[in-house]
Amino acid sequence: MAETPPLTVYYDGACPLCRREIGFYRRRRGAERLRWLDVSAEGAEAVLPEGLSRRAALGRFHVGLADGRLVSGGAAFAELWAALPGFRAAGRLFRRRPLVNLLELAYRGFLPLRPYLQRLVRQ
Repeated sequence: MAETPPLTVYYDGACPLCRREIGFYRRRRGAERLRWLDVSAEGAEAVLPEGLSRRAALGRFHVGLADGRLVSGGAAFAELWAALPGFRAAGRLFRRRPLVNLLELAYRGFLPLRPYLQRLVRQ
């Protein structure tokens, strides 16, 4: 029987910026234990958890925890970091308030810039 991954990462593989960042994390030690799902891929809707639409998954970073909870934005990054050995301390730190709130604020500030940054990365 297959072991349940500690984390499922839902990412936009059609976004060059996202693809680069996810590639960075996937090359880290411990990343092989996680489940990585490109929500831009054909048929991705079939593997999304209840409550997460493809549109939402493409518009905002999400991770699914082993206990079934779904987190997004800054909190999702904190959970991803906590799951990777080289980032574990930062993840544990940024899970706490008020740091998780600051991380979320930074993420929300990034989202409007994402289309412009995507264009830069494509060039």
